[in-house]
Amino acid sequence: MANSTLLFLVFLVASFSSTHGRFAAKLIYSLRPRHPSLEDYRGGIVAEAGDAAQFMVNISLGEPPVPQLLTMDTGSNLMWVQCLPCINCFEQFPPFFDPFKSSTYNNLSCTSPNCLISPGGKCDPINNCKFYEQYLDGVTTAGAIATEKVSLTTSDEGTSSISDVVFGCGHDNRGYNGQPSGILGLGPVSSLVSKLGSKFSYCIGSIKDPQYAYNQLILGDGAVLQGDNTPLEIYNSFYYLTMEGIRVGEKRLGIDPEVFKRTDTREGGVVIDSGSTITSLTQAAYEPLSAEVIGMLQGKLERVKDPDIPTLLCYKGVISRDLMGFPVVTFEFAGGAELSLDVESLFQDNGPEEFCMAVNESVDGKNLNVIGVMAQQNYNVGYDLVGKQVTFQRIVCQLLEMSV
Repeated sequence: MANSTLLFLVFLVASFSSTHGRFAAKLIYSLRPRHPSLEDYRGGIVAEAGDAAQFMVNISLGEPPVPQLLTMDTGSNLMWVQCLPCINCFEQFPPFFDPFKSSTYNNLSCTSPNCLISPGGKCDPINNCKFYEQYLDGVTTAGAIATEKVSLTTSDEGTSSISDVVFGCGHDNRGYNGQPSGILGLGPVSSLVSKLGSKFSYCIGSIKDPQYAYNQLILGDGAVLQGDNTPLEIYNSFYYLTMEGIRVGEKRLGIDPEVFKRTDTREGGVVIDSGSTITSLTQAAYEPLSAEVIGMLQGKLERVKDPDIPTLLCYKGVISRDLMGFPVVTFEFAGGAELSLDVESLFQDNGPEEFCMAVNESVDGKNLNVIGVMAQQNYNVGYDLVGKQVTFQRIVCQLLEMSV
């Protein structure tokens, strides 16, 4: 660090009012000495208050810039926000984006190659590109595909903008309620990812702590790619990893590694998805893990059923109180990379005095395994799309900047 300039810590605090109180999203940027050729763009990440189901990225959109809070989703490509006028709009914390008040908003025509970013899209009578997206959790959005200026923060230059980012301006939206104003798709076809190079990383702490100020997303060459790496394969716009096994404590479960591989018909495999809360495993992987957990808690805690998701493994109790001494569960990947799940990553609260395992059996019918964001807590996860690798570094995000 002797030959580098230590940047001061900059706090950007964006506060949004709602009928439910005051929400503050703090964006923390850069203790890390930067190489002048490595430009990065940063967005503060905030854990969802209340439901503890997702992480959201703070960006600004348009000119003048309007702050937005978007679910961070590596399992989809399209960035979209709710737009005025609304046919249907759900409640959100940030102000609604009005494209008519932005001097940099432009609708895309159906002849644009970027019109294909949303497979459910079509054209309107005047040749504007339209989109429709539906997600597994029931969220739907429809509207216009457009380009707009996105403002983020860089570690060296304060606020910086990216022009002509393709996004969805959603006028008919259903499913969310309360905090996010849309979704930030970070899949391989994402306009924002491709515009800023081929690398990005995110460091996240606890999904239960919306006040933690050191979560951050970095896009571009300044992304943090540290720790153990594992091969990345991009297929059908998803990020696939090669998972090899699961350990409970020091015990490696008897799971055939073949259950984690894609079949000859291209079904199955393991996808990493920051937009999914819990992890889903195919039956052949889930049953050995759930049986091990059941055996360890047998006679100690009372099992209960979740009426909404009866397949979830749930118990009466409090995670911090009743799971003291429970062993770490480790997901093993090719190349020696690992994700270690402590009790706060393996289990989630399910109401007062009740919790469930944050791993469920896959019900997609295609034997797909999905590594959700709860399993990624307390990690910096780096993506190198050209180098075809993902890195896992278990770290306190507050220390990440000082460790580079």
